[in-house]
Amino acid sequence: MSINLSNSQVNIRDSRLGSITSYHGDAQTLIDQSKDRALHFRNRSYSQCSDCSQGCAETLVYHIRGAAVVTHAPIGCNAGVSGQNYTARAVSVARGQEIHNVHMISTNIQEKDTVYGGLEKLRETIQEAYDRFSPSAIFVTSSCASGIVGDDIESVTCEMENELGIPVIPVFCEGFKSRVWTTGFDAAYHSILRKLVKPPQKKQKDLVNIFNFQGGDTFSSLLKKMNLRSNYLVPLATVEQLAEMSEAAVSVHMCETLGTYISAALEEQYGVPEVKAPAPFGVEWTDKWIRAIAKETGREKLAEKVIAQEHERIAPQLQEIREKLKGKKVYVFAGDSFAHSLANLAIDVGLELVGITTLHHDQKVDNTNSEELITLDNLIKSRGNITEFSVCNKQPYEVIKILKRLRPDVMIVRHQGLTVLSAKLGIPAINEGDANASVGYDGVIKFGNRVYDALRTIKFEKNIAAHVKFPYSKWWLEEEPDPFYFEKEEEK
Repeated sequence: MSINLSNSQVNIRDSRLGSITSYHGDAQTLIDQSKDRALHFRNRSYSQCSDCSQGCAETLVYHIRGAAVVTHAPIGCNAGVSGQNYTARAVSVARGQEIHNVHMISTNIQEKDTVYGGLEKLRETIQEAYDRFSPSAIFVTSSCASGIVGDDIESVTCEMENELGIPVIPVFCEGFKSRVWTTGFDAAYHSILRKLVKPPQKKQKDLVNIFNFQGGDTFSSLLKKMNLRSNYLVPLATVEQLAEMSEAAVSVHMCETLGTYISAALEEQYGVPEVKAPAPFGVEWTDKWIRAIAKETGREKLAEKVIAQEHERIAPQLQEIREKLKGKKVYVFAGDSFAHSLANLAIDVGLELVGITTLHHDQKVDNTNSEELITLDNLIKSRGNITEFSVCNKQPYEVIKILKRLRPDVMIVRHQGLTVLSAKLGIPAINEGDANASVGYDGVIKFGNRVYDALRTIKFEKNIAAHVKFPYSKWWLEEEPDPFYFEKEEEK
């Protein structure tokens, strides 16, 4: 991989990684075809809902301490900011940190601005953000509207940076540019790499970069046993922390989809090794993760001691959980590599995996030197082929039909708005809203207990299902159409 930081815009996942949002078949075939990037985008003639690159970028930059965000967009593009602010405050409390509030102002592009341009409004809004929040950096996120109009955001940010004396950083995350919304994460990281990260002044040999969503502080206790410190990035990090991430001993991520771009860039640009192991979800994968970190930091003997102690500590609880969950079937519906991690974890606690739906699929990873980062390949090697595997970008009408056919006992979901799908069918669901909740050895136990508690609510879900009316026709719910009926032929 070669990172071009002289280019203000990131190379989108569609072309960079061959990412797709549609597939149905088995997991091994998906991996085999991905090796040659043989899979092509398939469009849907009907799409129920989706997500946006701008929203993904703002999931990161909203939560940088000491920074402000100007969104060059219609006000509707910021409908989720109150939820983001709630999350920031809740996670601050969970980590025992000072409360963080989102500092965001929208340029509120209107019809007039789409005709005459909105650059003057953008200048005024950047100035307002500076005056109101006294930030040490200002991010300016683009939108579909500003991209279509063709506003020269970069020239304005350069002018304002010189005038204000702080970094004013454009983040090019227009939703229409990529059909894979996780490109927005890459766009945010790309802007941070270009404008904030500095060459290392010294190497901090016990510091571990953790590229992460907003979540509880579950990595620190695990790393402390290895005499290592966690550097949570990007949410709730300071501008200063971002500048110093090049000084870390290694980089890890709780989700390869989220963190491989910036981890690969740090390895290439500054020699910070990206740990070549799956994220620590499940006992075996946590073992691999610890050993991979130990290899890079010279702690191999300590790693084996920690692993042996942790296995012994959780063994009785894990055995009890596996007995409770034996024979219960699970379906996983989440983002690309995070779904693979959750599936591995579900099998580890004794559940029978009947299928997976991921929100997209990357046919390759950013760090081309390591197959260990391909989580689906890791899952197949650890657990065998998954015969029911599909990819869809949040299409409830497809997943409903899959669930009606497979009838799992429980569903694991990453996005809370999708948990209702199974509840409406009388199937309990767990929302993995805190992406860190099930990390490490303690996470395995916590996850298993949560699944068991969810299964005990079955009467509640049955009551819901008895009174639900789906917004789909009888033809779709009860007759023959395949769940993927509305997919078009592959583009040539």
